[in-house]
Amino acid sequence: MKNLTTSVIALILISSIQSNASELGWSFKSPAFHYGNGYSTHVLSVEQLQHNRREDQRKDAEAEARRIERELENTILNKFMRNVESRIYAQLSKQMVDNMFRVCDEAAEGATCTTPSGGSAEIEGATITWSKDATTGSITLVVVSEDGTTEITIPGEGEFFF
Repeated sequence: MKNLTTSVIALILISSIQSNASELGWSFKSPAFHYGNGYSTHVLSVEQLQHNRREDQRKDAEAEARRIERELENTILNKFMRNVESRIYAQLSKQMVDNMFRVCDEAAEGATCTTPSGGSAEIEGATITWSKDATTGSITLVVVSEDGTTEITIPGEGEFFF
C-alpha cells in the first residue's frame, strides 16, 4: 500500500505542473527557397560568382595566348631575322646618308666624282625620297607610307655649326 500511495502522490505532483507549449515552426535554411528579402540577394550573389568565374577564365585564356605569342616571337630564327633586318636597314640608311652628304674634291687627281642631287627608294611599301637644293645645300627627305607623309629638312652647308 505504501507503494501505491507513493505512486499516486507522484502522479498528482506531475500532473499539477503547468506545461506551456507553442506551435513548431519550420522553414528552409536556404535563401533560394525563401521568396522574401533573401531570394534576390541569393540570385544576385550566384550570378556575380558565375560572372567572376567566366571573367577569370577569359583572362587566363588571354594570358596564355600572349605567352604563346611571345614564345613564337622569341625563337632563334625570329631573333636572327630581326638582327639581319636591322643590319640591312642600317646599311641602307648609311648608303643614303653618304650619298646625301657626298662632297667631291675637284683637286683629286683623275677624280670623276658626281654629287647626286636626289634619290629615292621603296622599302616595305614606303617610298623614301630625298633631294638636295643646289643653291642652299639643304636636303629635304620625304617618307610616304600608309600611315601618312613625313618631311624632314636638313640645313645646308654654312647654316649650322658645331
